[in-house]
Amino acid sequence: MSYCSAGVCGANEESAPVISDIPATSTALPWQADVWSHLLQQIEKQQLPHALLLTGVQHSGKARLALALARLLLCHQPESGNNCGKCHACELSRSGSHGDFRWLEPEGSSRVIKIDQVRDLVEFAGKTASLGRHKLVVLSPAESLNTAAANALLKSLEEPSSGTYIILVCHRLQGLPATIRSRCQTLKLTMPDPQISLSWLDRQTGNSADSEKALHLAHGQVLLAEKLIQEGALDAAAAIRSALDALGSGQGSVQGLGVLMANEPVEDLLSQLHEHLEQLVHKMDALALSSKTGRATFGLLDEVVRLQRVVYSGANPNRQLLVDSLSARFEMVLT
Repeated sequence: MSYCSAGVCGANEESAPVISDIPATSTALPWQADVWSHLLQQIEKQQLPHALLLTGVQHSGKARLALALARLLLCHQPESGNNCGKCHACELSRSGSHGDFRWLEPEGSSRVIKIDQVRDLVEFAGKTASLGRHKLVVLSPAESLNTAAANALLKSLEEPSSGTYIILVCHRLQGLPATIRSRCQTLKLTMPDPQISLSWLDRQTGNSADSEKALHLAHGQVLLAEKLIQEGALDAAAAIRSALDALGSGQGSVQGLGVLMANEPVEDLLSQLHEHLEQLVHKMDALALSSKTGRATFGLLDEVVRLQRVVYSGANPNRQLLVDSLSARFEMVLT
């Protein structure tokens, strides 16, 4: 079983899970204080739903919240509304060897959670907890469940075993079947105010200039900004942003952009193009939106969204053909 790097979990959101560097205590992020307080009240009143769906934009910290909640429920001696970090259960959940905890995500190079994984989960959920009162399952991202896996999960959502909690982390709510959504209590997490994001980033990095630059390059997505700083990727991200801006103003070249993005994973490439096109649309006034260029920009954004759905569903398109096709359309629309 795999967990997370520095308590950061979830495919495509908060880096690839690695068992090392999980802190002894997992806590909610500062901008999640109200949601966390609500969850604590539900726990105190024994009203926490057996199936919880955490949704919101990518890089808002949903997986971190899921980890904090799971470890709190597994902890034998919670302190101040968090797991204690010292009991045997906390030691096991930190090392990835807790027998009552499962974290499901796409395995290896796959982009989907498969039915065999969910069948194992259903079997796990039907057993009695071995170390405490609770059993915890986190699925991240939940929209990566393929159709067969989603159907297999329904039984556990409809007939939960006593003491079992299932937490679904979802970036794209529309990508999750209605049959799954209807069986969960949904909590939507929002992105923090930019000043809160900057203050938090400053505490992580100690460099306010890098924090401001990273948040700008990440379009306000604070955990993506943190990732850019940690990976030393600010200059590369800035170069891609400059190339996209130049292309949008008719001063750049598709070829130059292609070189800069040559090593970007398909998901990241599409995400960056999506963000850039959304920014272009937001900057257009009513007249520009109704113009030929405005309509073409909307069409290009729709195509990028369609390709994202295809990729998220588990498809593995030829990267070069995809880049060539999008490049031609970008050149036609934006230059």
